[in-house]
Amino acid sequence: MNRFWFFSFLILLVVGILTGILLTRIQVFSAPEQPIAYSHKTHIEAGIQCLYCHSSPLRSDLAGIPSVKKCMGCHNVIANDKPEVQELAGYWEREEPIPWVRVSSQPEFIYFSHLPHLGTGLSCETCHGDIGQMTVTRPVVKMDMGWCLDCHLKEPQPKATRLADCLACHK
Repeated sequence: MNRFWFFSFLILLVVGILTGILLTRIQVFSAPEQPIAYSHKTHIEAGIQCLYCHSSPLRSDLAGIPSVKKCMGCHNVIANDKPEVQELAGYWEREEPIPWVRVSSQPEFIYFSHLPHLGTGLSCETCHGDIGQMTVTRPVVKMDMGWCLDCHLKEPQPKATRLADCLACHK
């Protein structure tokens, strides 16, 4: 009888762990609900490059989310009959920022800058996937320490050693 309870507990434990792993993966790769439906695909198909709207990584650590002013610079005259653009215009008229939900983020104790990554020739798609084909933006990788180190350790020496130093990323 003790064996039965032991194996029952063991099976329950394994099922619990697997369920936790599955739920974590679903949460990591799910698209957060956004206040306005937005398609990167539509903008890329119109010939707009990532760095036109997300221009901050060229001069600061963060890519940032474009301001309502930046969006309205085009949408004041382009597609202004579309419901999503009319919602955008509402934020502009109320002088409110759009409360976008971040799709990719790092913990506060991590220092990350897009600048050196773009400077080495990496494209946005290297880390964010084929975002230009996404009608709904979602994470494509779990941006954790192991994932970052996989890339950093592929660099030639002594750069790999420098990039693997804890202080390269941890504040």
